[in-house]
Amino acid sequence: MQTDLTLAQWSKAQHTGQLTSTELTAIMLERIEITGDTVFTRIFREQALSAALAADKRWSKGVALSPIDGVPIAVKDLFDIEGFTTRAGSVALADAPVANSDAMAVQRLKQAGAVVLGLTNMTEFAYSGLGINPHYGTPLSPWDRATERVAGGSSSGSAVAVSDGMAVAAVGTDTGGSVRIPSAFCGLTGFKPTARRVSLQGALPLSTSLDSIGPLARSVNCCYWLDAVMAGTPERLSAPLGSAVLKGRVFAQPNQLVLEGMDATVARTYEAACQILVNAGARIEAIDLPELSQLATINAAGGLTAVESWALHQEWLAKSGDRYDPRVAGRIRRGQQISVADHQSLVLKRRDWIERVSQKISGFDALIMPTVPVVPPELSPLMASDEVYAQTNLLVLRNPSVINFLDGCSISLPCHKPGEAPVGLMLSAIASEDERLLSLAQSCESALTNQ
Repeated sequence: MQTDLTLAQWSKAQHTGQLTSTELTAIMLERIEITGDTVFTRIFREQALSAALAADKRWSKGVALSPIDGVPIAVKDLFDIEGFTTRAGSVALADAPVANSDAMAVQRLKQAGAVVLGLTNMTEFAYSGLGINPHYGTPLSPWDRATERVAGGSSSGSAVAVSDGMAVAAVGTDTGGSVRIPSAFCGLTGFKPTARRVSLQGALPLSTSLDSIGPLARSVNCCYWLDAVMAGTPERLSAPLGSAVLKGRVFAQPNQLVLEGMDATVARTYEAACQILVNAGARIEAIDLPELSQLATINAAGGLTAVESWALHQEWLAKSGDRYDPRVAGRIRRGQQISVADHQSLVLKRRDWIERVSQKISGFDALIMPTVPVVPPELSPLMASDEVYAQTNLLVLRNPSVINFLDGCSISLPCHKPGEAPVGLMLSAIASEDERLLSLAQSCESALTNQ
């Protein structure tokens, strides 16, 4: 049975009776039980099968809740699920109280009929772009699995759940690339919406200024549908995402920072993808954006993520710091050195930086750049050396985190050929341009897949 379905394909198969939610859910649960030991941290087998059966009954009566009614999905381990402790990829919160209700994003997905299969593994407390987890194991990229390469973080399990056919789609969070990085490393599409677009209620925060909730899936339209549900606008599901015409569209490619350090594979694949878009009528214009080079200085002390995560974790660290991943704990503790005045100054600097960058890119349809400048790194060297880990983590986070600091929206599209190393092409725009960006991304997706 085919399980690498887009949401539109699923909806059609369910509507025509070719595939039931119960059948697909059972297959995916079996895969999770066989190969998902590092991918899922909690499985809701009985609840999922019950929800699937209810969805099948609704479809048979012609009263489906939405086009995604009955679709089996996975949810990142930092979302509250009623009756369970929210662990966020950690063992330090094992004794915390259980959640009284589902996170708002999960509530909305269930209201649309989505079947939640389980909670997916992640970097502890979402604080890394590599996806390594010493407590529950590390999910691996589907590419070159014999070499054991990281799947990207922090939403590592969410990406592998989809790439390996354990879920049709998944939900993650993105503070500095945590949806887009694993999507790029696993050959998927990942959408980071404007931060305030989807309610963060019931999602354990990393940085309240930068966190956003987004989908990982097999197509732009999948991301559009899941975003519509989670953003509380399910009426958008009845309105197809319109494709923008690429002819005459102008993408801005920064001269600074984002093209540095590319390995040969990413450079070749990204250049070829850009040429495909140009052949389809788009124009890519190199622009000077020296503000990007200022980010390292602005965030030298650890940035908003360090200071805001320290505010949440300082009591937990005092009580259970020995149960944290030392690499995560060390990054959080950097926030201890940032004073209230320094935090306020950082907020003001960010506001000024956003204004200056927004003015320079406002005349373009989108920013374009590689999602990550390297293919999925090997796990072994990252485990062996703190220095290699730190350098690689910074490199992987570099491009995506630009858009979080900008308070913008962004999407990563797979741009490699089948069988080749996964490479992501990232399109980004300023805040609240989400649906326009999704429309443009769908046109780029069409050009890239029909090359």
